Amino acid sequence: MSKGLTPSQTIGPFYWGTLVNTYRADLAPPGVAGERIELAVSLHDVQGVLVPDGLIELWQANSHGRYNHPDDRRNLPLDHGFDGFGRASTDATGVARFSTVKPGRVPWPEGGLQAPHVNVSIFARGVLNRLATRVYFEGDPALPEDPVLKLIEPARRDTLIAKRDGAGLWRLPIHLGGPAETVFFDV
Repeated sequence: MSKGLTPSQTIGPFYWGTLVNTYRADLAPPGVAGERIELAVSLHDVQGVLVPDGLIELWQANSHGRYNHPDDRRNLPLDHGFDGFGRASTDATGVARFSTVKPGRVPWPEGGLQAPHVNVSIFARGVLNRLATRVYFEGDPALPEDPVLKLIEPARRDTLIAKRDGAGLWRLPIHLGGPAETVFFDV
């Protein structure tokens, strides 16, 4: 494979070694509190074909449910070295992998708490603006009371819920369109 420009697309072209290789896939350095998890996000186009040149960004609260952000002034612990942001390109198999901690519950502006989730942004060929979605965790007891999930048609909620495989890896396929299209949010 040539290491020149990537194909010219709606958010490219990029030079190899710049955007494509700006990884920050390990969000939780040693000493960060919480349950360590591995998350694999696969990116699929409208036909279901894996996308080997997409970019996935994550933003999440820490295990205590606090964001490392100036607007989050709640009296909850912050973990040194954990800012809750990660970025990875999809590999030749269309998968971006992240190492982090399972986030805690965060408040909903109208009251109550949201289920643990990770905010996800997707950048890919053919996508004019970032796509925003979420990752929830299968089996979490807070899922039925999550205010965002309640806004989504029940038949489509599963597109946001990662499932744990036999090796303990949390997996979520993201489909940019087609019959299995992931729920995206207008944020």
